[in-house]
Amino acid sequence: MIKIKKIVVATNNINKLKEIKEIFKEYELLSLKDINCNIEVEEDGKTFEENAKKKAEEIAKITNLPVLADDSGLCIKALDDWPGVYTDRFLGENATSDQKNQAILDKMKNLKEEDRKAKVVCVMAYCENREFIVAKGEVNGKITQKPRGKSGFGFDPIFEIENGKTYAEISEEEKNKISHRKKALENLQKQLTNLVKYGKI
Repeated sequence: MIKIKKIVVATNNINKLKEIKEIFKEYELLSLKDINCNIEVEEDGKTFEENAKKKAEEIAKITNLPVLADDSGLCIKALDDWPGVYTDRFLGENATSDQKNQAILDKMKNLKEEDRKAKVVCVMAYCENREFIVAKGEVNGKITQKPRGKSGFGFDPIFEIENGKTYAEISEEEKNKISHRKKALENLQKQLTNLVKYGKI
């Protein structure tokens, strides 16, 4: 693979950055902290793609470097894909992951097992010279009756995948092989490599 020397990852989420670095090992990734960038881009888009592209573009303008940004969330089928783009903030900016997960479980307490289907979605946007590469990854599963597992972060303890375990019941290594972010990154990686190969970026 052709190595891209420097890409800024537009996040202040330590867990998310660690996960991306574990998956995207071929690239030299810089956090916002690494480049002393303290900007917090408002996620006011109506879709994951809008939010990811906005973050990537705004940070790229400030840093003059290629930027990788993502937006991800939990989409519950019976609730019209709620909380979706609001996954991180539907209870307000200061709510903890445990509080948000419990609020989701409370909202779904009367739903039958067959109505607990959900998916997790990640959209990655790469911005360089005002040009975008966008990639998407999804993992299907369902919402548990109660939190399970000690690993992961965010909604991981309440999202059960096809093997019957939650994201929080598998190791980081296992999750990084099958996660929605992994799928989006692999998709993006292929597009990026082809553009570099043919001298388009």
